[in-house]
Amino acid sequence: MADTVLYGVSDGLATITLNRPEAMNAMDTATKVALREAAQAAAADESVRAVLLTAAGDRAFCVGQDLKEHVGGLLAARESGAGEGVMSTVQEHYNPIVRALTGAAKPVVAAVNGVAAGAGIGFALAADYRIVADTAAFNTSFAGVALTADSGISWTLPRVVGPSRAADLLLFPRSITAQEAYELGIANRIVPSAELAAEAVKVARALAEGPTLAYAALKESLAFGITHSLDETLEKEDELQSRAGASEDHLIAVQAFVNKEKPKYLGR
Repeated sequence: MADTVLYGVSDGLATITLNRPEAMNAMDTATKVALREAAQAAAADESVRAVLLTAAGDRAFCVGQDLKEHVGGLLAARESGAGEGVMSTVQEHYNPIVRALTGAAKPVVAAVNGVAAGAGIGFALAADYRIVADTAAFNTSFAGVALTADSGISWTLPRVVGPSRAADLLLFPRSITAQEAYELGIANRIVPSAELAAEAVKVARALAEGPTLAYAALKESLAFGITHSLDETLEKEDELQSRAGASEDHLIAVQAFVNKEKPKYLGR
């Protein structure tokens, strides 16, 4: 894994850190590959109970595609006649990253420390919970460079802000503040920039110590319910609740409640 993405696991919490602060954590090829590997590793590791996606520096969370690298690919593709093949990075990198984050059977927290643009918003929206520094800003940016949405934004953004606001943000890309992001639902929580790292770890660790089977079921239920009918969703809830109710974690939680103790979940 390239050093442009740092990955570590401690006490059930996997931390993925974008580590190109000098380039505003832009996605060059090495970084995309490393982020894909880290996200897939965190999703597959049963010892990982929660994931924290963060970034180095205080200027940017991620500004999306590294355009300095990208322009070279565009020119080479034009000369070779490769055409649409120049955007193979969507299939090779962005799609697997977003699938790993959204499909992980564990909560994913994004700590947005600065500018999140293009795929950077996509990665943040792929998380289940977003803690945002008060100095952060968001910009879809795709139309500004004559591109359409990728990194799952056409799926996640309308679900967060609604179809009309999503269209506005995509058709007329602009920088929105942390406060506006909170009002739109993009940010779940705003904290002072100096407190972001500590608060994000605190939240992610609390989730890692929680009933992770229930969290996984909640992720599945929310993703299902938004695209299915009420009757189908009721059936899915019944299926998932039956599974959760039969878990050791549920018994532990009920016994702890009765005994007025703090539960210690096992994730099974």
